[in-house]
Amino acid sequence: MSLSTHVLDNATGEPARGVPVRLERRDGAGWTTVAAGRTDSDGRLRDWLPDGAWGAGAYRLVFDTAAHIGPDAFFPEVSVVFQVADPGRHHHVPLLLSPFGYTTYRGS
Repeated sequence: MSLSTHVLDNATGEPARGVPVRLERRDGAGWTTVAAGRTDSDGRLRDWLPDGAWGAGAYRLVFDTAAHIGPDAFFPEVSVVFQVADPGRHHHVPLLLSPFGYTTYRGS
């Protein structure tokens, strides 16, 4: 079905606009990039997967948080690894970002 994400800057209470995000899938050789994009003006990224790129398996979202926070970011990159058992369901994996921490969860 689909995957979406949302990056919210908890320090400002605003969406994190323009954050580069990469989706990778685990395969026999390690991780392979299947999609990449940037969050929109609302901090969201949706409808970005190429046809045939989504199925059951292990995935990793890689957020380039330094692009939003700056070069001195304590966490310049955040990787979120998750497992897809039912690719027919929509998966929403948001990131709540702070200067010295982050949180993620399975959304709807």
